Amino acid sequence: MEFTELLQNRRSKRKFTAQKVEPEKIEALIRAALMSPTGKKKNHWDFIFIEATDTLEKLSECKPHGAKLIAVAPLAVVVVGDPQQSDTWVEDCSIASVILQLQSEALELGSCWVQVLHREHDETTTADAYIKTLLGIPEKKAVLSVIAIGYPDEVKKPFDLSTLMREKIHREMF
Repeated sequence: MEFTELLQNRRSKRKFTAQKVEPEKIEALIRAALMSPTGKKKNHWDFIFIEATDTLEKLSECKPHGAKLIAVAPLAVVVVGDPQQSDTWVEDCSIASVILQLQSEALELGSCWVQVLHREHDETTTADAYIKTLLGIPEKKAVLSVIAIGYPDEVKKPFDLSTLMREKIHREMF
């Protein structure tokens, strides 16, 4: 698939079939994550690949809205950075998250980014703290996102190129 076609077809999928993601596709996702660029080549990110149904269910409770889809995904990747090691950890982990989504699409898998940074689990606990406790992540690390991945159980139309907001493009000056 050509890259432009990949971008046009990649849409967030929130419904997945029960089909497990094959080990060779998980390995392709692992390689893609580990090839994600980082500022100053610090490679300060970590990725937690989760397939256990009970853990996916608990992970889906990390925040009250927008995370329930994790429970029905056969795979989730928790993207973790180290704010003490790099001032670009958010950007670097964001790039890795997008690369995981693009690799998923190239493998004919669906994906959805679940935002964790700056989200609350409840009135007293952040989503980050909840996930750190659940998965044994060191306190100094920070969770940016969870990427839910699986075989999509929904069909979404590709982007209609005629509706792209070209007014958002500026040349030379704003």
